[in-house]
Amino acid sequence: MLKANADNRTIGLAARSGGTLRIFQVLLFVGILLLWYGLTKSGILPKFFFGEPIAVFRCVIDWVLSGEIFYHLGITLLETIFGFLIGAGLALVCGLWFALSPTASALSDPYIKALNAMPRVILAPIFSLWFGLGIWSKVALGVTLVFFVVFFNVYQGIREVSPVVLANARMLGASKKQLLRTVYLPSATSWVFSSLHTSVGMAFVGAVVGEYLGSSAGVGYLILQAEGVFDVNTVFAGIMVLTISALLLDGVVSIVETRLLKWQPG
Repeated sequence: MLKANADNRTIGLAARSGGTLRIFQVLLFVGILLLWYGLTKSGILPKFFFGEPIAVFRCVIDWVLSGEIFYHLGITLLETIFGFLIGAGLALVCGLWFALSPTASALSDPYIKALNAMPRVILAPIFSLWFGLGIWSKVALGVTLVFFVVFFNVYQGIREVSPVVLANARMLGASKKQLLRTVYLPSATSWVFSSLHTSVGMAFVGAVVGEYLGSSAGVGYLILQAEGVFDVNTVFAGIMVLTISALLLDGVVSIVETRLLKWQPG
């Protein structure tokens, strides 16, 4: 009974602490907006270059009310999700393979490092030639950006499995499949989700950069059109929409992470 009461008090304190933190985060966001508004309204920051927060929010509201943004955002999200899922899936398979196969790892090591060192954004024009100006050229770029972030985390997570745990599992008669399912994958899961949070943003980068270089739809296309007429408010509105979308996708990853990592201590 005493332990249960102590646990309940701990949970209550954590909840209140989390609620207080959220309030301060909101206040910080409001303070930044007010500072932005004050600096542009007073003329310290020129509106032509820095826009106005009210005009930015008005642009977003107009997009939502007209429904225009949903078509473009849907295309960008489709490119992002495909790039994220394909890149993360390939990275998981390759990371497991190379971590569990010293020969494959040794042979591919210089090539993996060379590809990772390459500024992959420069591949966007090549992907446009190979896959056209549709969504797949953007997906391909997103895959290249996501892959290496997840790959190295999976590889490192597998390599850092405790040899004592492996030895004990083998002594108990665990097969290779059982080791993979009960030892290797759980050990790498926290590494994988750590990289997935970063990869969400990288997948958006791939989609938007691809839209910059050639597209007729997407949020990146809207931003490019606004830049062409020096409409900085619409540019910031597009950035806001992308940021909110990225946070929502990251939230989905966090929900999946919480469900899959219930076995970890709090």
